[in-house]
Amino acid sequence: MIIRLSWRNIWRNKIRSLVVIFAIAIGLTGGIFVTGMMNGMVAQQTNNAIKNEISDIQIHNPDFLENNSPKFLIDDVDKKIKIIKSEPLVTEASYRTKSTAMATTATKGSGITIFGIIPSMEKKVTSIHDNIVKGDYFETITKSQPIVVGEKLAHKLSADVGKKIVVTAQALNGEMSWSLFRVVGIFKTNDTRFDEMNVFVKKTDLDKALGIDLNQANEIAIRTVNQNDAIAVTKNIQANFPKLSIQSWREIKPSLIVMMTMMDQFGYWLMIIILFALIFGIINTMLMVIMERKKEIGMLMSVGMNKKRVFWMIMLETTMLSMVGAATGLAISISLMELFGFTGINFASWAEGMEAMGYSSFVYPFVTTDFYVTVTILVIITALIASIWPTRKALKLNPAEAVRAD
Repeated sequence: MIIRLSWRNIWRNKIRSLVVIFAIAIGLTGGIFVTGMMNGMVAQQTNNAIKNEISDIQIHNPDFLENNSPKFLIDDVDKKIKIIKSEPLVTEASYRTKSTAMATTATKGSGITIFGIIPSMEKKVTSIHDNIVKGDYFETITKSQPIVVGEKLAHKLSADVGKKIVVTAQALNGEMSWSLFRVVGIFKTNDTRFDEMNVFVKKTDLDKALGIDLNQANEIAIRTVNQNDAIAVTKNIQANFPKLSIQSWREIKPSLIVMMTMMDQFGYWLMIIILFALIFGIINTMLMVIMERKKEIGMLMSVGMNKKRVFWMIMLETTMLSMVGAATGLAISISLMELFGFTGINFASWAEGMEAMGYSSFVYPFVTTDFYVTVTILVIITALIASIWPTRKALKLNPAEAVRAD
């Protein structure tokens, strides 16, 4: 009876109720959409870092992590790769030689990190070959040693495809080594900082320059079935190679986890702020309802409706009004997340600035089910808080005075 009465009371003034409902719906839609955008940006940054830069897991000589000197090597890498690939959750693995160096052309120079790779293996753990925008990924046969560079670095050095680059690095014997490379490919990722600092050459070429054996490497990169499998696989591999440093992507780039945590907290706090602002609109509406129905409430109390029923009637009206608005907002939000989560949103106008910070200009927003559930709970709490003042106002009415009110 009270529920039916409360529902009918909501629609006695349709325009006022619809204003509140749409205010709640628009507030929730805006907050959820912004949260979805931030989630999408961070998720893409994480995926791009794993696909292009760090893989799911990396293995190093512990001393290599201290100063990145190429003299700290992993021996018998072929044997270790076979053991690693025997793990059920490991999909692919590759090994690299890695060193800091100086890249120079006829007019300019820049500090770089140079990776000596086996292209056929590297294709299985990173996606640099999919990001080639000019030239190719070591397919061109050239008399000079081939090198693949980032678009930002190519522009900085004025080194287009076919141009020569001299790479200077310190060999294992302590002497400086100069090697001539010819650009065969230029890649572009969503992180211009990565593109400016990293180049790729064939492992045989870099090993020869640095004096490293072919069955040695500075880094082993591993891909797993799922990003979340990295921690479990790391523990399993650690048991096989206790003397090596084995890190999941979470340890290699803890900033990604920090960003994820921050975005989670940002989303919840944003919704709390929006709902806190909406409380005042709901309170104002319900106070107007109480004042307009002062005589009616007084008559109901006079004919026997006790204060407990009045309390529940006002509280249910407030809660139902809020939940209708919330349901509308959630329905719109879910539709938008489904649409843009599939098609994506292209921020081409801000592409340069976003890529400078490591974000993709094409964002696929998403929101987890847990977030929707939490928002629903927050709306209910908001409605209950907003109903306190109007309910108290109604309960304080004197029936004798209320029935005489105009």
